[in-house]
Formats: sequence, structure tokens, C-alpha cells
Amino acid sequence: MNPDNRWIKLAELIPWTKFEITYSKSLKGSGFGPPAKSVRVALGALIIKERLGTSDEETVEQIRENPYLQYFLGFKEYRDKTPFPPTMFVHFRKRITKDMVGGINEAISRKAKPANKKQTDDNDDSESGGETSSKNKGKLLVDATCAPADITFPTDLKLLNKAREKSEEIIDILHEPHIGMKKKPRTYRRKARKNFLSIAKSKRVSKGKRRKAIRKQLGYLSRNLKTIDKLSKDSHSLFSLDKTQYKNLLVINEVLRQQQWMYDHREYKIENRIVSISQPHVRPIKRGKANASTEFGAKLSASLVDGYYFLDRLDWNNFNESVDLIEQ
Repeated sequence: MNPDNRWIKLAELIPWTKFEITYSKSLKGSGFGPPAKSVRVALGALIIKERLGTSDEETVEQIRENPYLQYFLGFKEYRDKTPFPPTMFVHFRKRITKDMVGGINEAISRKAKPANKKQTDDNDDSESGGETSSKNKGKLLVDATCAPADITFPTDLKLLNKAREKSEEIIDILHEPHIGMKKKPRTYRRKARKNFLSIAKSKRVSKGKRRKAIRKQLGYLSRNLKTIDKLSKDSHSLFSLDKTQYKNLLVINEVLRQQQWMYDHREYKIENRIVSISQPHVRPIKRGKANASTEFGAKLSASLVDGYYFLDRLDWNNFNESVDLIEQ
């Protein structure tokens, strides 16, 4: 194998064993099933995926076909078979923390700096003839940006419609044990969807019509949540909800509270505003750009030093990045 290959060089820069202990603490040993993948396999697979810009499935195929990628993951010999199922990426992402990634970046930069410094010193000696003087230690470039989340562009009307649909699904689940014994609670789902589509499909909607549509969706959602509360009190049927459905119920209640408050006070912003039912941690980030004044995702503050990027801060809530300058 060519020692100058980029994957071999990168493998030598990363201190894999240093992070093995930290990574092993995130594993939950049950004593059953196959042994867990090492930190080199988990972290290396994520690095390969991001560098190649491929999907989970394609990344696994690339590893199977490329011996250099297998060397990067620490394999002793080439194997013409998939190293792990693509679904393992879900577990890898949960186990590799932000602090671990930051430590790896620091370790790589420390290893790479001596070689770069030696080359720079050799060039300076040949040009300056041995003269010594105080020199600039380099440049620090800092910037803040938003990593867009994978959600549809949120509007109050779309969010309320989605919350209403989720509440109807929960009502169906809670009523299922009582089919044939009790009459199903009325939800007006057809009428509610018709009202939503009449506005959503219109090219131009006045503020008055949009506000009226929001008021109707608030009414439908409020009615559904009262029905859910009644069903849960009558038979304690909330236990029939799975983890995701119960989480959605909690999020929907908060969405109703926020949207009702903004409607009553004619406001367009509220603290910790929810913009996605499935990803309630996502917040609107004000960016002030010409094409998109608001973005939705995690805000991050990064710095560039000697050609290496460092993630200094990551937060789902908006923050003032200027206060991080001293630490950077």
C-alpha cells in the first residue's frame, strides 16, 4: 500500500487509543449479541462518510470496496464484505460526543504543527540569513454560522396543522381498546384539513385570512387535546402510547400554549419557540442574510488557526458569538 495515501496519513495523525476509554464509557454492555465496534471503526466511519459526502449505505459499500478505507478503520487485512450494517451509523452518532470530536481536532493539529513549523523555519533561515526578530504568530479567523436542520420551512399554520394531525393519531390509538363499546370522539379532521388546504394552496393570502385560519386550527387542536385528556383520565390509556407518541403529545401541548399566546398578543416571537414537532430542540436563528433572514438549526462558532478548523461553540439557541473571542 502507498504510504503517501491520504487515508494512511490521516490514520497516523489520530490518536485512536487515547479516546478508546472515553468511547467505551458510552457503551452499555448487556452480555448478549456481538461485541461493540471499536472507537476507530465508529469514528473512522463517520469521518469517511463526511469526507466523501455519501449516504450511510454508500459509505458501507465504499469501505467494503476500498482497502485504504479498511486500513483507516484499523483492519489487519482486506475483507470483501460489509464491515457493519448501515444502521450502525445511528449508534455511532450517539456515542461520538462533541467533546470527543474537539479533542481529536486538537490532537491532529498538535501532531501536524511541528512538521509545518520545521518546514517554515527552514524557509525563513534560508531567506533571512540568520537574523532574528519578533514575528507575527499567524492569523485567527472566526465566524459563526447555522447548520440547517432537516425540517420543512415552518409557518404557524403548517405547525398547527401537523400538531393537529399528530393529536388525531393519538386519539385513534387511545380509542382503539374501546371500539364497539364507546362512541369515537369527534375530531372534525376532514373539515380541519379542508380549512388548512384552502389557505395553504392559495398563492396570496391576506393577514386577516391567515389569522382566521390559525384561529380555527387552534380551536381544533385545543378540542383534540381536551379529548385526549378525557380519554386518559377515564381509562389511564396513556400507557398504550409508545415513547415517540408520548413525546409528541408533550410537544403538541407546548406548541398550543406558544401559538395561543402569540395569537392572543399578536406577537410573532416567543422564548424557546418550537418550529418542528419531530425535532422540538430546533430553534429559529436570526442571521440577517438577504436571501434568508432566519435559518433553522444549530448555531455554531468556529475558528481557523494555521489551516485547522476548531468548533468552539455549538448551541441550538441563538447566542452572541463575540463573547467567545477571548477563548478562541
